[in-house]
Amino acid sequence: MDELKNQPCPICGKNTLTLSQEDYNIPHFGEALVFSMHCDSCKYHKADIETLEVHDPAKYEFTIESVEDLSVKVIKSANATVKLPNARLSSEPGSGSDGYISNIEGLINRFEKIIQDQRDLSEDKSAKKSAKNLLKKLWKVKLGEIPFKVIIEDPTGNSAIVSERAKITKLKVKKWKYYLLMQNQKLIL
Repeated sequence: MDELKNQPCPICGKNTLTLSQEDYNIPHFGEALVFSMHCDSCKYHKADIETLEVHDPAKYEFTIESVEDLSVKVIKSANATVKLPNARLSSEPGSGSDGYISNIEGLINRFEKIIQDQRDLSEDKSAKKSAKNLLKKLWKVKLGEIPFKVIIEDPTGNSAIVSERAKITKLKVKKWKYYLLMQNQKLIL
């Protein structure tokens, strides 16, 4: 892993930012570069993954059918949308989106944390009850009691669900959006 320490943080301006990057060879995905920034002062963090090979825009679908499926590897770029249609949940990319390498369980854990935080901050009883029901459903998924679909849509092709059972289709992206996204990627690199 390559690191560059004591860099100026874009948020707080202090020289406490660490830049890091690491090359990975991910089976069934290819060569990838994972990079991150973390500031020790203000705790700013940004991470992403970039494939070193050209991939087309793609949509990955995977149905969790057992506890073993929770260990299926997930690669999510900062540009990807993650959907859990059985729970009517989705995570859209934005300026603060991170890319990561995890597994199905880690992906579900991220959604659980958001739901728990919203439940704890809400004063609305119906919102608390809805959050409780969603958390219960996700718990049953993690116990392998109910099948559950996970969808990742990535216009850059830098994401994947690494399983032979994952259904991969071409993601339809408006040409002008794809062009702008690719131009932005070139500026980042």
